[in-house]
Amino acid sequence: MKRARPPTDFVLRWAPWVLLSGAVLLTLSTCSPRAPILQRVKALGVLRVATLNSPTTYYVGPTGPTGFEYDLARGMADDLGLKLEVLVLGTAAEVIDAVRSGRAHLGASGLALTSSREKLVRFSPPIRKVVPQLVYRAGMPKPKDLSEVTGRLTVVAGDHTAELLALHKQQFSGLAWQETGEVEAEELLFQVANEQLDYTVANSDLVAINQRYYPQLRVAFALAQSQDLAWAFALGDDSLYDAAVSYLRRLGSKELVRLRDRHFGHVARVNYSGALTLAGHVQTRLPRYRRTFEAAAAQFGLDWRLLAAVGYQESNWDPEAVSPTGVRGLMQITTETAAFLEIENRLDPIQSIYGGARYLQQLKERLPPEIKEPDRTWMTLAAYNMGLGHLLDARALAGLHDGDPTRWVDVRGVLPLLTQSKWFSKTRHGYARGHEAVAYVDNIRTYFDMLTWMTEARGASADDAPPPPPEPEPAKKGQEEPLNIKSPLL
Repeated sequence: MKRARPPTDFVLRWAPWVLLSGAVLLTLSTCSPRAPILQRVKALGVLRVATLNSPTTYYVGPTGPTGFEYDLARGMADDLGLKLEVLVLGTAAEVIDAVRSGRAHLGASGLALTSSREKLVRFSPPIRKVVPQLVYRAGMPKPKDLSEVTGRLTVVAGDHTAELLALHKQQFSGLAWQETGEVEAEELLFQVANEQLDYTVANSDLVAINQRYYPQLRVAFALAQSQDLAWAFALGDDSLYDAAVSYLRRLGSKELVRLRDRHFGHVARVNYSGALTLAGHVQTRLPRYRRTFEAAAAQFGLDWRLLAAVGYQESNWDPEAVSPTGVRGLMQITTETAAFLEIENRLDPIQSIYGGARYLQQLKERLPPEIKEPDRTWMTLAAYNMGLGHLLDARALAGLHDGDPTRWVDVRGVLPLLTQSKWFSKTRHGYARGHEAVAYVDNIRTYFDMLTWMTEARGASADDAPPPPPEPEPAKKGQEEPLNIKSPLL
């Protein structure tokens, strides 16, 4: 299955060395010594990076390829005047093998430095740190140490977490665990949350991301104080390694901190506001923007309370909100989307609201006609969050699982599969944070229901309530009317 190609980069599953230019082939001839790898890479004009689909490394987001390792590697490619090719593999062991065999110039996949790996590849200076954590499910007894881990413990085969457990085996002789090569750590966290598994061990960054989707996940303790993550290079020729070290040194610690904050800082800060917070903001913030929500929704055929719910989910109705990834404004519109919508100032709440309404309408119109309401609206919201391509991938997966691709409930059920290599490898657009899209739509539906209740059942004050928008035309005979389905979170 072909993966989506970003405009300026190449995403490859297999990149044979026949792509080498004639100049490089000459350097490989028997008549001359083999050129240093940095010289060959520059002659090729491409920096080939092996990585994994993961929220902590690389994935295709709504606006294209992203991820901490991807952004860092792209910066190095730009620094060397090269294009970036991304070789997406399935496991950390495959990444290391690709580096050793020469299929990739470097491995950038959240690789932990371990003694066994350092015999196979050379690691760069650490680019960040994580803490390996034992994870269990709320409601189970919290183990104090590995001697109290008596249920089923599973980790990823060949991962550094398995090596850590092997080291602890010397102290805890009764410790037993299973290793799997079928799924990645994110799927194991999902299994713990859903009572399919008792324990797993995962890095603190991945645990924090998944706790947003599965609040029942709990951390028992850390298996180590911290673990360094770094890039991997082939042993022997240090020319490319030296270039990477120079790039990282010139990048500086401040820029690395900024990049880490962009991709991981929001995990601790972002949460979904409760009903009390929403009620307060309905009184203090919504009156400033209600007329604009109503006018924009009427122009683009939306329910103004749904549009307002999207704005609340995106920014809590803060027109100056800026996300860690640089998305701005009340409706959190990206630079690319703003240019497409001809929005001059994303921080202008009127432009932002009208732009968000127009974008929602366009996404809705691009969905296949067989998708009826209210499923059409919920899928539009998912596309607004994760990108239309990933939503279409989920619809295809729903069909593979004997679901109905026109029904949100079936699409919603398979969205988390986009985090699992077994399934996203079968899609066109690859990895996506499907859990996040589910939570995103669920929250907007909750806010929509609450706003409907607050503005209709209770009514609004005379100062806050402008004239209502024009009533929509009655549905024609045989046409399905939109339904107000209560969110399962209520």
